Amino acid sequence: MTRSRLVDLLEAEGVDAAAYRVDGTSEDECLVLEVAPGGWAVYYAERGLRTEERQFDTEDEACRFMLDRLLADPGNRRRA
Repeated sequence: MTRSRLVDLLEAEGVDAAAYRVDGTSEDECLVLEVAPGGWAVYYAERGLRTEERQFDTEDEACRFMLDRLLADPGNRRRA
């Protein structure tokens, strides 16, 4: 899976775009996917801190992990 495919899936599932970033930019209270030395990183950004950081060898692994995390939390869905 690629980042663009991840975004397509998240949009189709109604995940609020404010809940994530896939371009490595870090904003408060969102899950971030970024290219890291030797692979990819996914972490939760909050008040300038990176928490719950996980490292992955491939973009596919990082995207699948991020998809699962975002879909598992119903609070990430857009509000009607």
